[in-house]
Amino acid sequence: MNPPPLEHVTVLRNEAVQALLADRGPQPVGTWVDGTFGRGGHSRLLLAQLGPQGRLIAFDKDPQAIAEAAQIQDERFSIRHEGFCHMAELPPASVAGILLDLGVSSPQIDTPQRGFSFRFDGPLDMRMDTTRGMSVADWLADAEVQQITDVIRNYGEERFAFAIAKAIVAQREAQGPLQTTAELASLVARVVKTREAGQNPATRTFQALRIFINAELQELEQALAASLQVLQPGGRLAVISFHSLEDRIVKQFMAEHSKEVYDRRMPLAAPQPMRLTAVQRIKPGAAEVAANPRARSAVMRVAQRTDVA
Repeated sequence: MNPPPLEHVTVLRNEAVQALLADRGPQPVGTWVDGTFGRGGHSRLLLAQLGPQGRLIAFDKDPQAIAEAAQIQDERFSIRHEGFCHMAELPPASVAGILLDLGVSSPQIDTPQRGFSFRFDGPLDMRMDTTRGMSVADWLADAEVQQITDVIRNYGEERFAFAIAKAIVAQREAQGPLQTTAELASLVARVVKTREAGQNPATRTFQALRIFINAELQELEQALAASLQVLQPGGRLAVISFHSLEDRIVKQFMAEHSKEVYDRRMPLAAPQPMRLTAVQRIKPGAAEVAANPRARSAVMRVAQRTDVA
């Protein structure tokens, strides 16, 4: 019998909302964006803090998240069944704050039918949006060894990527394509003989395939670029990351746009002004990690749009 999905516990719930609403007064106005509605932990707290003239636009690719959002009966709230890179479609300088809570929710991980976890046997899917796109099983059915190697190495930082890719193709040719999470986890366990203490051998491979099939890093880069266009001067961007690949992109983006840029070809020209000011970096406290072990790898970075266009 499959275990029931665990209730999703929102990571850095209070800290994220406080960071977004800092210096906005008791009843903030304007338009805010929750780029990953999930199960609505951040959105509901934001709505509780916003004033009557506040507005919250949420995005999510997961149909189950969209169904959860439909339960919110609040004229100030709207949800879009799209990835958060679509915030680029919002009017320029129209948003007072943006929150991106990256990663996978507990209901996604703990529902075997979604195929995100090696802990349960289920179809090898891993799509955030089950209404469109190619599943992991579909992609692995045709991908070449080098393609699979690149994905597992680049998105999972897995040093046995080539051996895993060869084994996947060999098994496909001998027995047919992989169809389930248990089949993939078993194959990886046979190939990966050493692993960090306490980590399943399939951890990095599953992470890599999930990131790839959902184009997570590309969408993050697009959304960060869009944030510069849609944030108002003084508006804040808060991003919660759960692994080094995501956090590196966010950290470098904020650092790049938090300094003046000089054109070395034109030393006398005025520098391009900085567009962001890095505000803070927050990790979950010991009490939150103890209550929700999945929070232990989280880090939130916050930046503020400068007044200079």
